[in-house]
Amino acid sequence: MAETQYAAHSTKISSDALDQLFRQARTYSAWLPRRVPVEALREVYELARLGPTSANGAPARFVFLESEAAKARLLPALAPLNVEKTKTAPVTVIVAWDTEFYENLPRLYPHADMRSYFVGNQPLIDETAFRNSSLQGAYFILAARSVGLDCGPLSGFDPAKVNAEFFPDGKWKVNFLCNLGYGDRSKLFPRNPRLEFDEACRVL
Repeated sequence: MAETQYAAHSTKISSDALDQLFRQARTYSAWLPRRVPVEALREVYELARLGPTSANGAPARFVFLESEAAKARLLPALAPLNVEKTKTAPVTVIVAWDTEFYENLPRLYPHADMRSYFVGNQPLIDETAFRNSSLQGAYFILAARSVGLDCGPLSGFDPAKVNAEFFPDGKWKVNFLCNLGYGDRSKLFPRNPRLEFDEACRVL
């Protein structure tokens, strides 16, 4: 039975799926005027939340900016080159991390007392939350692509301004931004090169 279960979950996904997730997927700056339904956002989160995090801590939090009023609050924090692409995106996601994520550990990781490792240890809280919310943000991008959405992640913004505007109580903090919608392929530039295996990898 164990071998059957393993085989059932170790099949390589289709070439079309790999194209959609990686080979043909791109980072978008221009968007089609097509609304992203809330149901799609829920579906993306339901998939992304299944990715692994340390002690199942799941520190990432996602704030979806859809309305013009919500976008207007974000624009002053953006680098100039990121303003127009964000204004025109159907949704902009603030991928944030919860500074008190460990309070959920008794429920999310009931097998051991992991909460006690974090209480009062701010460096460990910050390091763990930032690293794992970054992972969750990556899962989110792949989940979005898997349901037919396109992504445009951004790091050109002022974190202090974003935090002051959206998280004034200091409990959540921004990690990065991600525009979301249906990309305009006609506005894409050729894909930039990537490092080869022998340049970026070592097998020891």
